[in-house]
Amino acid sequence: MPNIASVLKAEISRVARKDARAETQPLKKASSQHRSDIAALKRRVLALEKQLSRVLRSGRKAAPEEAKEGAGSGLRFSAKGLAAQRRRLGLTAAATARLLNVSVQSVYKWEDGKTRPRASQLPAIAKLRKMGKLEAAKILDGLPE
Repeated sequence: MPNIASVLKAEISRVARKDARAETQPLKKASSQHRSDIAALKRRVLALEKQLSRVLRSGRKAAPEEAKEGAGSGLRFSAKGLAAQRRRLGLTAAATARLLNVSVQSVYKWEDGKTRPRASQLPAIAKLRKMGKLEAAKILDGLPE
């Protein structure tokens, strides 16, 4: 026959395990739910980041297309060509800047190849190519200082 002390000890440990399990079970369920919520949020963040990168890429692609459309007939720019045109017309950089309605610094930077003119400025540069010395002088005389 078993000893009463060992039976009592076994019963006490069984009841203690049962109580501990009852106390920890809601915590385990909550922890599991939180882990699944975190995983779902991570998936959602990843999907949103992918969507954002797609939008940014399409925005970058759309901007150059809009600039090309604004340019009209596919006008091109050459830094050497602008400098040669300015010399052909006998214009200073300041006079060229006044004709193109830009700053003198812009003309210098375009000629050095450090920057490129905006698509909206290309038609004015193309118009400059078609001018002669007399026409350029007349236009400059008509412009306010």
